[in-house]
Amino acid sequence: MSAEHVLDHQGERPVTHARVRRMANKVPQVTVYFWIIKVLTTGMGEMASDYLAKTLNPVAAVALGGLAFTAALALQFSVRQYVAWIYWTGIVMVSVFGTMAADVLHVVLGVPYTLSTPFFMIVLATVFALWYASERTLSIHSIHTRRREFFYWAAVLATFALGTAAGDLTASLGLRYLGSAAVFAAAICVPGLLHRSDTLGAVTAFWIAYVITRPLGASLADWMALPHSRGGLALGLGPVTLSWAVAILGFVTYLAASKRDVQID
Repeated sequence: MSAEHVLDHQGERPVTHARVRRMANKVPQVTVYFWIIKVLTTGMGEMASDYLAKTLNPVAAVALGGLAFTAALALQFSVRQYVAWIYWTGIVMVSVFGTMAADVLHVVLGVPYTLSTPFFMIVLATVFALWYASERTLSIHSIHTRRREFFYWAAVLATFALGTAAGDLTASLGLRYLGSAAVFAAAICVPGLLHRSDTLGAVTAFWIAYVITRPLGASLADWMALPHSRGGLALGLGPVTLSWAVAILGFVTYLAASKRDVQID
């Protein structure tokens, strides 16, 4: 039986798969642009979700978000290499739908954030455990197969839901949105510093920072959009959603043209 060795570029051990159909890596190189766009998508997803819920019937908003989410991921899975605008469209729709998933538990089902936050932590841990048991790596530098791509997007969706619940939990504890943003801005530096000091592995540091970007971006967007009575700047859901979407479009257009985030296998 023929086999292929897929090597993890972050130092994980090689994994042997029988008859693997290998693709070009389906995710971007992690650069400063990656983190900027990631934070922007989290805030934009938070605002878009809230705007749709207030503008449309909540059930219709969730259904619309689910359809857009499914279509975006179907498009992402249909290509065999990383394409900037397709990938980031998928991330935006995961952000919108992940926010809705967390909000449905709290608003519709009445589940408190003190329960939904650990629940989504368990969901994410389960995805990671299944991913590692199957592939022996959680590195995003080795998304070369459909199975790894499936695990990757399952993890991404879980991180968005977890980040939404965690961000709303801190805001409900009296920190308000600007205070929450400051806490998460400090927190996101910790895994990077630990990795630079060789205390934390690259893969673990990446996923911790990835989770934190969600409440960081959402807290910033909430602070800009929400009224003064809630500690915000009262710029409005619609204007903040639009402005952050324009910023995302600008960065993604630059990356699509420059190819600066395309990973070289």
